[in-house]
Amino acid sequence: MNVFYNREGIGDVLMVLLKEGERHHQSVERTGDVAIVKSADGKVNGYNLFQASQHVDVTGWNGPVKLTVELVEQLQSILNDNGIEEDFSWVDVTPKFVVGYVESAVKHPDADKLSICQVQIDQGTVQIVCGAPNVATGQKVVVAKPGAVMPTGLIIRPSALRGESSHGMICSARELNLPNAPQEKGILVLDDEYEVGTAFKIGR
Repeated sequence: MNVFYNREGIGDVLMVLLKEGERHHQSVERTGDVAIVKSADGKVNGYNLFQASQHVDVTGWNGPVKLTVELVEQLQSILNDNGIEEDFSWVDVTPKFVVGYVESAVKHPDADKLSICQVQIDQGTVQIVCGAPNVATGQKVVVAKPGAVMPTGLIIRPSALRGESSHGMICSARELNLPNAPQEKGILVLDDEYEVGTAFKIGR
């Protein structure tokens, strides 16, 4: 789940994205203050909550909204009150940008510029395919987990690169929109003082 709010850009509407669908093949049904956005096959892609500030506290929200247990429960209650049966017990509210540790980094067998990395994060060890020239075993790095929204608006999804699964992205300082980020290619390598699995604050 990803939640967005931009009152200046789109008005008092809270957008709840459950999955991405083709925008030109979606349908919308309205019930109360909630619009249900469905794909061509009838599956729910997400919800738009109108007059959002009357339902939730939107103070300080501008762009991606941080998920909390309380917010997820509140959204489910709002949908239920509008006659929509929805269960959000599956939603992951853990931080989406975390400090990771590269346990191993080996060259991709079918791509010279890619490395297959095993990276320890807050939820165990995951495989990430990385194209940065400076990635190496033993580094502490910033990992954007699946569901993370990059400063550009890109949503990180599980993928496969040249046949190898990748569950997240090892980020550069520029991708994180950090101040004085170098322009050359390469991931951000953190100092040893950073604790693996902890949240990492990015720029917007």
